[in-house]
Amino acid sequence: MPMDWIYALVGGVLIGVSVSIMLIWNGRVTGISGIINGALANVEGDRSWRMAFIGGLVLGGFALSLINPSFFAGALNSPDWTVVVAGLLVGFGTIMGSGCTSGHGVCGISRFSTRSLLATVTFMVAGIVAVYLFRTMGVLS
Repeated sequence: MPMDWIYALVGGVLIGVSVSIMLIWNGRVTGISGIINGALANVEGDRSWRMAFIGGLVLGGFALSLINPSFFAGALNSPDWTVVVAGLLVGFGTIMGSGCTSGHGVCGISRFSTRSLLATVTFMVAGIVAVYLFRTMGVLS
């Protein structure tokens, strides 16, 4: 696929523009886990924009699946319980790391935050180790 890089370029530009707009117009860092946590906490006067943001993520994904279903063609070849455990571990990790990859990796690094750089490196190392364990050593297969 010689032109696949264009999808990454367009996606990166869209993400960069979106988080910049959020910071300029709303004064907020676009960390998905923080946005969802704030929506669930139901802080008065702060919930509507969070729900709109989450709704936009869901509707955007749905619209993209209608436009080009092949973007979502990959199937998880993992038992359901491993997906649930992985989701819980990611949720715990975002609490422990005070944010997720979108907040630290996209927004924090672009603001030259040392804490975000360290968090993102930790995310990446943990991901590399997990892939190695799951694929190479056959853990949970």
